Amino acid sequence: MSIFEPDEGTLVVLPSLSLPQDELRRITGALCYEERLLFLLLTLREPKVEVVYLTSMPVNDAVVDYYLSFLDDPDEARTRLQMISLDDPDTHPLTEALLRRPDVIERVRAALGDRRKTREDGGGAWMVPFVVSEYEERLAELLSLPVYGPATSLAHLGSKSGGRAIGDEAGVPTVRGFGDLRSLTEVEHAARAMSPTTRLMVKLNNSYSGLGNAIVTKDDRPLVSCPTSFSASDENWTTFAEKIAERGAVIEEFIEDRPLCSPSALARITPGGVYDVVATHEQVLGGPNGDVYQGCSFPARREYRAELGTYTARIARVLADRGVVGLFGVDFFAVKTDGGYRTLLCEINLRIGGTTHPLGAAILTTGASYDPGTGTLMRDGRPKYYVATDNCASPTLKGRTPGEVVKLVHDAGLGFDRESRTGNVLHLLGAVTEFGKLGFTSIGDSAEEAAELHRRTLLTLRPTT
Repeated sequence: MSIFEPDEGTLVVLPSLSLPQDELRRITGALCYEERLLFLLLTLREPKVEVVYLTSMPVNDAVVDYYLSFLDDPDEARTRLQMISLDDPDTHPLTEALLRRPDVIERVRAALGDRRKTREDGGGAWMVPFVVSEYEERLAELLSLPVYGPATSLAHLGSKSGGRAIGDEAGVPTVRGFGDLRSLTEVEHAARAMSPTTRLMVKLNNSYSGLGNAIVTKDDRPLVSCPTSFSASDENWTTFAEKIAERGAVIEEFIEDRPLCSPSALARITPGGVYDVVATHEQVLGGPNGDVYQGCSFPARREYRAELGTYTARIARVLADRGVVGLFGVDFFAVKTDGGYRTLLCEINLRIGGTTHPLGAAILTTGASYDPGTGTLMRDGRPKYYVATDNCASPTLKGRTPGEVVKLVHDAGLGFDRESRTGNVLHLLGAVTEFGKLGFTSIGDSAEEAAELHRRTLLTLRPTT
């Protein structure tokens, strides 16, 4: 099954942010990230596909209309779409709140009818969660739905420590360091064992977007007395030590080589255990330590693109053998050397990530498919490229409606052109009014065209005057 190109069946989309809530609260407009998977509405281009999309709060009608406008017959597609909202701005993850709402669960059952019976080839109904936690598994059991994602019993394979272990098993080079650290004392011992290295990174096992990281400049003193830069501005050693004890951590050499690139790859594993690599990207990182995800460009650089694919396929094989299902991302470091680039595994994310919705938007709007030979998206013998961001913010956007922003982009000649299959696909539109923030994917026929379109769009949405 491919969630990017299903031929038939019902997708029950559950974009619940069932992740550490302390980190989630640091993201501006985090609740609106439930809209990241709205690109899946474009799967309605297939007449045998239906979508049930669940959210905490109702999605603005203009946003739904915007996505359906990419289809040949938006009105007909709408008859195969059900948007179901809890109408509850609760701070708890969507799925956790949903489990307390039997009335909404009954609405989902009614929407599914008898389509809960499924086949391995993709028919029937599937739950497509952003991430799988105990809440998603409980809901899937209540609804008798298979889950397009890894079982929670396998979640440790996607932790920072688990990723290092999988990399070692797959024969993929990893950054020098230690995993499975369960206390600040263990982190201290590991730091001493890494001498004479002085710049170290401590990462919480289960964190995302770089918000669970700390960079330490080690000297003869205890770590808590050494100069430390936390990626989260409100973090300190007291709170961080508590999280190490709760979640575990890894410690690794902080790579300072320049130039240093941060590519990533996406792969998928079917319920039958078939795996393939579906994309590589260059990640755009920011934040105080330059390790917080901001956006991406497709594809990764030619110099190490093939190696990324090879390493990710090895990791996918090991994960498939363990029973993992669904999409997952793999982050790398690419370090320039005299002999070319040296590629090192950074971490494995067993969930839908920040590069997933740009890829989905590009595939479903252009009709292109990934060519593993060249590592590019191809349609009719021509490649497609894109640059994406989740973090376009401006005071001038605050207070505007999603519909107004869609019109602004269209009137500037920056919308999507169905003839050339180039242009912008907007996302996170629900964050515009309150937070003045949105994201978009700029698609072009060349890397240069995509980058220039992205630059012009940024200038239009956040003017300097």
